[in-house]
Amino acid sequence: MTTQVRASHLLVDTEEEALKLREEILEGKPFADIAAEVSKCPSAGYGGDLGFFSRGMMVPEFDEASFTLEVGELSQPIKTQFGWHLLIVTDKK
Repeated sequence: MTTQVRASHLLVDTEEEALKLREEILEGKPFADIAAEVSKCPSAGYGGDLGFFSRGMMVPEFDEASFTLEVGELSQPIKTQFGWHLLIVTDKK
């Protein structure tokens, strides 16, 4: 059976912005609220929720983090060709 993860993310232009937002999340601001406010991805309208996906469906850097993090764990900033992401895994099946 293929493992799938459900994750939320936000996308910004710089590592510095991602690090600042990561601190806000760690201090208690809801991830979904921040994603809705600042993310450049269309998923911002869903609080960053990407739904469930299988390995290989996302760009390699994002894919690796998605399947490495534990449920509820917030990533460090992740650089892809789209910009800088923060990722939180919300479920696995």
